[in-house]
Amino acid sequence: MKTLDIATLLRENAYPGRGIILGKTPDGKNAVIAYFIMGRSVNSRNRIFEATADGIRTKAFDESKLSDPHLIIYSPVRVLGNKTIVTNGDQTDTIYDHMDRQETFEQSLRTREYEDDAPNYTPRISGIVHMEDDSFNYAMSILKSADGNPDSVHRFTFSYNNPLCGEGHFIHTYMGDGNPLPSFEGEPEKIATVDDIDAFTDMLWNSLNEDNKVSLFVRYINIETKQATDRIVNKNQ
Repeated sequence: MKTLDIATLLRENAYPGRGIILGKTPDGKNAVIAYFIMGRSVNSRNRIFEATADGIRTKAFDESKLSDPHLIIYSPVRVLGNKTIVTNGDQTDTIYDHMDRQETFEQSLRTREYEDDAPNYTPRISGIVHMEDDSFNYAMSILKSADGNPDSVHRFTFSYNNPLCGEGHFIHTYMGDGNPLPSFEGEPEKIATVDDIDAFTDMLWNSLNEDNKVSLFVRYINIETKQATDRIVNKNQ
């Protein structure tokens, strides 16, 4: 698979929706996690990321403008032991609860399907990073309708063992803007990562569409020490 430039991918897509990036830095020292949200409506744009004890959550920036918390208020990132879960919805909690009962990532997601936001039927995208003694692996999942037909649920999981240095994978909810919004298709896109978390954060944020971007979270986890370094960028300040 060809390695794509993530900045170009974002600049050329005005509305990828929500996106997850998982990977490994070129120097091999860190696991890379990134998650961003975008919005077209006032309700979707009225959000920020806020740090929590075990990750982040979305929160209304102006509570008086919050018209419907359904599908927009959730915990995108949570940590369970040596596993970091990142998703675009409340399936974060589903994965956390099921894996806490010794079930697998795939088993937990069999209990969920796409979002109930007809006619878009937005895919649920999820990722998990599993830190081991001196390495890590990660997996990504997408739950989507059958090309916009809600009568069938398609579930795909992509696993990456012993990730290569400088390589990451990017999955997002939409192929682009539209009405209805076209769901992501194919495998997660292979992209290049960078060693510096601030450079990566700035590049991602500056490449997202200025009108539609809302918030960005980036975490680098040191593979040796397991120490996490986070960055949060919110358009609403």
